[in-house]
Amino acid sequence: MSKKTNALLSFVSGAAVGAVAGILFAPEKGRETRYWLSYRLEKYRDTLSDLLEQLVAKGDSLPTTAKSEGQRVIQDAKEKAEKLLGDVDSLINEINSRKEL
Repeated sequence: MSKKTNALLSFVSGAAVGAVAGILFAPEKGRETRYWLSYRLEKYRDTLSDLLEQLVAKGDSLPTTAKSEGQRVIQDAKEKAEKLLGDVDSLINEINSRKEL
């Protein structure tokens, strides 16, 4: 993977972790924060799924010379996106289970 891609993924991951940490330490009621966080995570999950589908669809239209490298990048991005979706689902489930408390 290129340095730009690694840097971008690192930036996005850091921003996501920072945003979640900021939200969790915000001076709002726990219930409101959990609701807002679960809502935003569901939206991010949907957006990430849509982007992943677009990325895979665009991979089919790449020229032959770049297709093999593109497929590798797409596969890597897909794996990371699926892991991120799993993490988001886990967070949503954890937040929802805490709502019941």
